Amino acid sequence: MEKVILRKLYKEKRKTLTLDKLEDLSIDIANQLVQLKIWDRTYFHLFLPIKEQLEINTEYILHVLHAKDKEVVISKSDFETLEMVNYLLTDNTIIKKNSYNIPEPVDGIEVPIEKIDIVFIPLLAFDILGNRVGYGKGFYDRLLTQCNSNCIKIGLSFFEAEAKITDVFDTDIPLDYCVTPERIYEF
Repeated sequence: MEKVILRKLYKEKRKTLTLDKLEDLSIDIANQLVQLKIWDRTYFHLFLPIKEQLEINTEYILHVLHAKDKEVVISKSDFETLEMVNYLLTDNTIIKKNSYNIPEPVDGIEVPIEKIDIVFIPLLAFDILGNRVGYGKGFYDRLLTQCNSNCIKIGLSFFEAEAKITDVFDTDIPLDYCVTPERIYEF
Protein backbone atom coordinates (compact mmCIF):
# COMPACT_ATOMS: atom_id res chain seq x y z
CA MET A 1 0.00 0.00 0.00
CA GLU A 2 1.21 3.56 -0.70
CA LYS A 3 2.22 5.94 2.07
CA VAL A 4 -0.48 8.51 1.34
CA ILE A 5 -3.18 5.84 1.73
CA LEU A 6 -1.58 4.38 4.87
CA ARG A 7 -1.20 7.85 6.38
CA LYS A 8 -4.92 8.52 5.99
CA LEU A 9 -5.97 5.02 7.10
CA TYR A 10 -3.91 5.02 10.28
CA LYS A 11 -4.89 8.55 11.29
CA GLU A 12 -8.49 7.31 11.10
CA LYS A 13 -7.64 4.15 13.07
CA ARG A 14 -6.12 6.29 15.83
CA LYS A 15 -9.33 8.33 16.04
CA THR A 16 -11.22 5.16 17.01
CA LEU A 17 -9.11 4.75 20.17
CA THR A 18 -10.62 6.03 23.39
CA LEU A 19 -8.28 7.93 25.71
CA ASP A 20 -8.38 5.01 28.16
CA LYS A 21 -7.45 2.57 25.39
CA LEU A 22 -4.64 4.88 24.21
CA GLU A 23 -3.21 4.91 27.74
CA ASP A 24 -3.49 1.13 28.10
CA LEU A 25 -1.76 0.56 24.75
CA SER A 26 0.97 3.07 25.64
CA ILE A 27 1.65 1.19 28.88
CA ASP A 28 1.77 -2.11 26.98
CA ILE A 29 4.35 -0.67 24.56
CA ALA A 30 6.52 0.58 27.44
CA ASN A 31 6.33 -2.87 29.05
CA GLN A 32 7.36 -4.55 25.78
CA LEU A 33 10.38 -2.23 25.46
CA VAL A 34 11.82 -3.52 28.72
CA GLN A 35 12.44 -6.87 26.98
CA LEU A 36 14.79 -5.38 24.36
CA LYS A 37 18.53 -5.82 24.78
CA ILE A 38 19.28 -2.09 24.59
CA TRP A 39 19.80 -1.16 28.20
CA ASP A 40 23.60 -1.08 28.06
CA ARG A 41 23.32 2.12 26.01
CA THR A 42 23.34 5.66 27.49
CA TYR A 43 21.68 8.31 25.27
CA PHE A 44 18.04 7.66 24.35
CA HIS A 45 16.22 10.01 21.97
CA LEU A 46 12.52 10.14 22.83
CA PHE A 47 9.71 12.09 21.20
CA LEU A 48 7.14 13.90 23.29
CA PRO A 49 3.67 13.04 21.98
CA ILE A 50 1.38 15.32 20.03
CA LYS A 51 -1.79 14.69 22.00
CA GLU A 52 -3.98 16.19 19.28
CA GLN A 53 -2.66 13.48 16.89
CA LEU A 54 -3.42 10.75 19.46
CA GLU A 55 0.22 9.66 19.56
CA ILE A 56 1.61 7.12 21.98
CA ASN A 57 1.96 8.53 25.48
CA THR A 58 5.72 8.28 25.93
CA GLU A 59 5.53 9.31 29.59
CA TYR A 60 5.61 5.60 30.50
CA ILE A 61 8.80 5.09 28.47
CA LEU A 62 10.25 8.16 30.15
CA HIS A 63 9.64 6.50 33.54
CA VAL A 64 11.48 3.38 32.36
CA LEU A 65 14.41 5.47 31.09
CA HIS A 66 14.66 7.38 34.36
CA ALA A 67 14.42 4.17 36.41
CA LYS A 68 17.31 2.76 34.37
CA ASP A 69 19.29 6.00 34.86
CA LYS A 70 19.49 6.83 31.13
CA GLU A 71 20.20 10.18 29.51
CA VAL A 72 17.06 11.32 27.68
CA VAL A 73 17.36 13.48 24.58
CA ILE A 74 14.41 15.40 23.11
CA SER A 75 14.25 17.54 19.98
CA LYS A 76 13.16 20.89 18.75
CA SER A 77 11.98 20.93 15.12
CA ASP A 78 13.12 23.55 12.63
CA PHE A 79 10.44 23.70 9.94
CA GLU A 80 12.63 25.80 7.63
CA THR A 81 15.48 23.28 7.44
CA LEU A 82 13.32 20.25 8.37
CA GLU A 83 15.99 19.23 10.88
CA MET A 84 15.90 18.73 14.62
CA VAL A 85 18.14 20.17 17.33
CA ASN A 86 18.63 17.74 20.22
CA TYR A 87 18.62 18.69 23.89
CA LEU A 88 19.21 16.81 27.11
CA LEU A 89 15.99 16.50 29.11
CA THR A 90 16.67 17.70 32.66
CA ASP A 91 14.57 18.80 35.61
CA ASN A 92 15.09 22.39 34.43
CA THR A 93 13.99 21.84 30.82
CA ILE A 94 11.08 24.09 29.88
CA ILE A 95 8.70 22.48 27.39
CA LYS A 96 6.38 24.50 25.13
CA LYS A 97 4.18 23.46 22.22
CA ASN A 98 5.12 24.84 18.82
CA SER A 99 2.58 25.94 16.19
CA TYR A 100 2.08 22.26 15.20
CA ASN A 101 1.32 21.30 18.83
CA ILE A 102 4.64 19.47 19.15
CA PRO A 103 5.93 19.72 22.73
CA GLU A 104 9.55 20.91 22.51
CA PRO A 105 12.31 22.20 24.75
CA VAL A 106 12.65 25.99 24.73
CA ASP A 107 16.42 25.61 25.02
CA GLY A 108 18.91 23.69 27.10
CA ILE A 109 22.03 21.58 26.88
CA GLU A 110 22.52 20.60 23.25
CA VAL A 111 23.50 16.98 22.63
CA PRO A 112 25.69 16.17 19.60
CA ILE A 113 23.77 13.83 17.31
CA GLU A 114 26.60 11.30 17.21
CA LYS A 115 26.13 10.65 20.95
CA ILE A 116 22.60 9.31 20.47
CA ASP A 117 22.53 5.52 20.96
CA ILE A 118 18.81 4.77 20.60
CA VAL A 119 16.07 6.66 18.74
CA PHE A 120 12.40 5.98 19.51
CA ILE A 121 10.47 6.96 16.38
CA PRO A 122 6.83 8.02 16.14
CA LEU A 123 5.04 6.61 13.14
CA LEU A 124 1.61 6.04 11.67
CA ALA A 125 2.29 2.66 10.04
CA PHE A 126 5.12 0.24 9.26
CA ASP A 127 5.62 -2.94 7.26
CA ILE A 128 7.20 -6.33 7.91
CA LEU A 129 10.46 -5.11 6.34
CA GLY A 130 10.89 -2.24 8.81
CA ASN A 131 9.80 0.54 6.48
CA ARG A 132 7.71 3.22 8.13
CA VAL A 133 5.20 5.94 7.41
CA GLY A 134 5.30 9.16 9.41
CA TYR A 135 3.69 12.51 8.74
CA GLY A 136 5.74 13.02 5.57
CA LYS A 137 8.17 15.84 6.41
CA GLY A 138 11.24 13.59 6.72
CA PHE A 139 12.47 14.91 10.09
CA TYR A 140 13.42 11.46 11.35
CA ASP A 141 15.07 10.38 8.09
CA ARG A 142 17.33 13.44 8.33
CA LEU A 143 18.07 12.77 12.00
CA LEU A 144 18.83 9.09 11.42
CA THR A 145 21.24 9.76 8.54
CA GLN A 146 23.35 11.85 10.94
CA CYS A 147 23.35 9.36 13.83
CA ASN A 148 26.30 7.07 14.40
CA SER A 149 26.24 3.73 12.57
CA ASN A 150 25.53 1.80 15.81
CA CYS A 151 22.41 3.80 16.64
CA ILE A 152 19.37 1.56 17.11
CA LYS A 153 16.14 2.75 15.49
CA ILE A 154 12.95 1.69 17.28
CA GLY A 155 9.50 2.49 15.96
CA LEU A 156 6.51 2.62 18.30
CA SER A 157 3.09 1.67 16.99
CA PHE A 158 -0.37 1.00 18.37
CA PHE A 159 -1.02 -1.28 15.39
CA GLU A 160 0.61 -4.32 13.83
CA ALA A 161 2.70 -4.38 10.62
CA GLU A 162 1.37 -3.98 7.10
CA ALA A 163 2.55 -6.50 4.50
CA LYS A 164 4.38 -3.94 2.36
CA ILE A 165 4.77 -0.20 1.86
CA THR A 166 5.04 0.08 -1.91
CA ASP A 167 6.57 3.54 -2.35
CA VAL A 168 9.75 3.33 -0.27
CA PHE A 169 12.53 5.73 -1.33
CA ASP A 170 16.32 5.44 -1.06
CA THR A 171 16.24 8.27 1.49
CA ASP A 172 13.84 6.36 3.80
CA ILE A 173 15.70 4.89 6.76
CA PRO A 174 14.26 1.55 7.92
CA LEU A 175 13.76 0.54 11.54
CA ASP A 176 15.79 -2.00 13.49
CA TYR A 177 12.77 -2.80 15.68
CA CYS A 178 9.14 -1.82 15.99
CA VAL A 179 7.34 -2.28 19.28
CA THR A 180 3.58 -2.68 19.46
CA PRO A 181 1.36 -3.51 22.45
CA GLU A 182 1.34 -7.16 21.31
CA ARG A 183 4.90 -7.85 20.13
CA ILE A 184 8.37 -6.76 19.14
CA TYR A 185 9.29 -6.86 15.45
CA GLU A 186 12.98 -7.20 14.62
CA PHE A 187 14.23 -6.30 11.15
